[in-house]
Amino acid sequence: MKAVRFSRFGGPEVLEIVELPDPRPGPGQVRIAVRAAGVNASDWKKRAGLMDEDLPQTLGYEAAGVVDQLGEGVTDVAVGDRVYGFSPEGAAQAELAVLSHYAPIPPSLDFAEAATLPAAVETATRALDQLGVGAGAVLLVNGASGSVGGAAVQLAVERGARVIGTASPANHAYLRSLGAEPVAYGEGLAERVRALAPDGVDLALDVAGSGVLPELIDLAGGPGHVLTVADFEGARKHGVTFSRGDSGRAVHALSDIGPLIESGRFTPPVVRAFPLAEVAEAHRAGESGRVRGKLVLLPG
Repeated sequence: MKAVRFSRFGGPEVLEIVELPDPRPGPGQVRIAVRAAGVNASDWKKRAGLMDEDLPQTLGYEAAGVVDQLGEGVTDVAVGDRVYGFSPEGAAQAELAVLSHYAPIPPSLDFAEAATLPAAVETATRALDQLGVGAGAVLLVNGASGSVGGAAVQLAVERGARVIGTASPANHAYLRSLGAEPVAYGEGLAERVRALAPDGVDLALDVAGSGVLPELIDLAGGPGHVLTVADFEGARKHGVTFSRGDSGRAVHALSDIGPLIESGRFTPPVVRAFPLAEVAEAHRAGESGRVRGKLVLLPG
């Protein structure tokens, strides 16, 4: 099968499309013919050598496609079913991928739209669960217009929370459409938030990792009310919880999101798709920081 791989660290130019052996699903897993695979910021961090030291490396932790092989003990899906989910080996940007956690693709979504969801909804759900976001809470989401931020806004609104979200002014109308009250990020953030919530907020979620944890701590009344999924060093420095997937994934989100999508209560992010062979261009687009929505790769 064709797959994305790199054998040295560096810029997007190190990415290659190579031939690799077809993967086989283990017990409880399924293999899919990949129709779309998500691209995330962790991909270019890995490519730059900021995460894993081993070489060579494949890429891709989320994908959508059609089941073509079942692992031992799998009875909840059949060959030919449309599913989406997580690749445990980080090798989803390929023609075939093994999924360890998966769910049926909501009927109204195409493959590219489905591939935008696994990492975003799992990360957002895990963060909201760990923060204890519920009805009546006032939640501040820093970085609310990205795929994870947008998911967090919608899921928090669904839980009955009041959501204030930071974004550039160009994305404020988008945040309003998701149910959030937008504020501009940057200098003066705390004052702008207090104009909307004079007593501060109950909880704060940092998705952007933009160095604003001290302001979030002040607004939320202490580090115990703040969680980040993007600023590991800041979390350690300021005593804030850093949430990561290996601390217990909220994989139930894959199944839970379907009814919300079908009832119109959750809207997936805008898709920007690239052919698998143009993975380097996808990385350049993502690293530019000017893409709203979610990047996906289409193997065929």
